[in-house]
Amino acid sequence: MKSLPLFALILLLFVACSEEQPFHLVIENVNILDVESGDILENRYLYIRDGVISEITETPSDVESAETIDGSGRWLIPGLWDMHVHFRGGEELIEENANLLPLYIAHGVTSVRDAGGDVTPSIMEWRSEIQNGERSGPYIYTSGPKIDGPGYRWPGSIAVENLDDIHAAMDSLESIGVDFVKVNDSALNPELFLPAIQAARERNLPVTGHMPFEVIFSESVEAGLTATEHIFYAYKGASSDEQAITRELVESRGTDNPLGFLGALMRVSETQNESTLLELSELMIEEGTGIIPTLYIMDVLANLRHIDHTEDEFLNYIGPGIQETYRGRLELALQASDDQPNIYDLPGYSELVRQLDENGVTIYAGSDAGPYNSFVYPGISLHKELQLLTDSGLSPAAALRAATVNAASFFDKDNQYGLIREGFKADLVLLNSNPLQNIQYTTDIRYVIQNGNRIYGEGEIDEIFNTAESHANQ
Repeated sequence: MKSLPLFALILLLFVACSEEQPFHLVIENVNILDVESGDILENRYLYIRDGVISEITETPSDVESAETIDGSGRWLIPGLWDMHVHFRGGEELIEENANLLPLYIAHGVTSVRDAGGDVTPSIMEWRSEIQNGERSGPYIYTSGPKIDGPGYRWPGSIAVENLDDIHAAMDSLESIGVDFVKVNDSALNPELFLPAIQAARERNLPVTGHMPFEVIFSESVEAGLTATEHIFYAYKGASSDEQAITRELVESRGTDNPLGFLGALMRVSETQNESTLLELSELMIEEGTGIIPTLYIMDVLANLRHIDHTEDEFLNYIGPGIQETYRGRLELALQASDDQPNIYDLPGYSELVRQLDENGVTIYAGSDAGPYNSFVYPGISLHKELQLLTDSGLSPAAALRAATVNAASFFDKDNQYGLIREGFKADLVLLNSNPLQNIQYTTDIRYVIQNGNRIYGEGEIDEIFNTAESHANQ
């Protein structure tokens, strides 16, 4: 037999290599929600290969696929991100933390941002296992240990006392591969807050924090703060008397009558100013600083005295060790009197979020779920946060952006995640109802799809809850 000419062999190889492999997943006849525009693309066909959305068409194609989902009468949204969670509690709670990971998936949360704790080595193992398909759970972005001062409140933090300590801490965080830096204020010298921000940005690491109230918020923004955790600090920045309140706070330190965090916050609540907030918003936009308001945990903590959580359905999925960590905040709340000011329930928080969004500041959705944060449960609390964002005045599309494309932008990944577009990663949630009509429909989940090849239908989701309940009651 004659051998083929060289050019023929090359042609055969080219044809063989260029033949498209079957798609891993096709979703047929589905309504795609474009969270960026707020539009619905009706009756589309979505083709996924190797974890990526390859094609989106208006008409079906005659192609092979490993699996097909009928999306008729359903709505497809990007996988959700919870931008403020915690895994912590030390070695004795590692297993209970790990058991909570699948609950995020069951609620359509395919990525989370861990805002610091004391189980970083385990987190690194979990996220490697999740990436490799060896463990069910969301992809984890983590700050690792928080940066704080000597005598810090949260175990596992890194204590810094000077600029050399800050650079050493950054070396340590970089060496373990953190995704961002979290600076905490429980014992930090306020004079080190801005240098810590600047040191993180010099290394191209996003940085967030709990800002000492002795610091001017706009100065944190100008120093390079990527986002501010919780509503308190932007609330302070929107005060027309921030400079005077800050000065009084500093000068009263060490006296018999220190102003303190609560006193300063009360003064701030009386001096909110719309024009000041507009200037602050423009600065935040210019510097690229966003906010994670965490409204839901504030709502829970504001009402701990008055709401009995002992019959919460989701306690069934929480291990006894983590449930025990809930006791601290609850006991403090029960000791307070009804006439005592509640820092979690001061006027104007929700209005501030609405105005920041209206002014164009980037909002990120975060629940603060995790040990020690009483009755703020993994997965479902992100949906509660979305509901409070819409209650504040955000549109459902804006609330969804806060948990999708905005969240991805924090890590400069909004060209890969957070939207349903060709070339984007296939982290998706198929809903039975349209969340633009009512944001509560984000809980009406039919399928969760992670990386295009991990498909969780109703049976798999039920199994997640059954397993979590079994672990919690062992």
